[in-house]
Amino acid sequence: MPALLANVLIPGLFVLIWATGFIAARFVAPYAQPMPFVALRVMGVALVLAAIALALRARWPRTGAGWRDAMVAGVLMQGCYIVGVFWAIHRGLPAGIAALVGSLQPLATAMLAGPVLGEAVSRRRWFGIGLGFLGAGLVLAPKIGAADPAGIPPVALAACAGAVAAITLGTLWQKRTGADADLLATATLQFVGACLVAVPLALLSGDGLGVPLLLPVWLGMAWSVLVSSVAGILLLLVLIRRGAVAGVSALLFLVPPVSAAMAYLMFGEALTGLQIAGMAVAAVGVAVANRG
Repeated sequence: MPALLANVLIPGLFVLIWATGFIAARFVAPYAQPMPFVALRVMGVALVLAAIALALRARWPRTGAGWRDAMVAGVLMQGCYIVGVFWAIHRGLPAGIAALVGSLQPLATAMLAGPVLGEAVSRRRWFGIGLGFLGAGLVLAPKIGAADPAGIPPVALAACAGAVAAITLGTLWQKRTGADADLLATATLQFVGACLVAVPLALLSGDGLGVPLLLPVWLGMAWSVLVSSVAGILLLLVLIRRGAVAGVSALLFLVPPVSAAMAYLMFGEALTGLQIAGMAVAAVGVAVANRG
């Protein structure tokens, strides 16, 4: 029974937490520039995780290569991904479009898992991934159809696509190099790697490392540090450790419908019958892709 609960609760909680990343980006976008916000976020996460790791006596890598590999994964999975998504949404890319672009990551991961990791991606899993993609598209189709395609900033869209490419490569790198690493130590070093991306970009942007002393900004910061990042990355690393990378990545197909539901509750975005049907299709796709 405990194992069954873990198999259900951990993926569900991961999806819920991951979905809040798009909501948090939209929530703080009117109040703070993306580069300093992300820089302070990843620095805060690195400090929190380091304190937890030291308190629990986490097992740090014994070689320089182990430290390097964890930080490389962090550069891709945390630094490039978070910067890209926050920058894109701040520059006008709708959160729904960002979530839809993010839902392409499992397909990219599945395509690369074979040649990079030697994992066999079965026809059943391909079918599940395709079904999940269809469901995610159904959820977001009304938003895409209602928007003027010319109104989607091409540069922002490219930045979001680049963020998805980065987290795909980071997931594969982590799976290949971090199989025997301590999860808590790895998470800490990943956010140290994220700092190597976010802090220089914040300084080069001219915005520095300061954010406005406004309640929405610091509420968003607290949530982003403690929930979206600390809890989210630890759950992601556990999921990567527990199963094949293509199946783990298929969970991200549920993020767009969950994000749409949150947007409805927080911002009043209406959910159509087509979107509700898409949520069900995406859930079935994830179940098929992760079966066994």
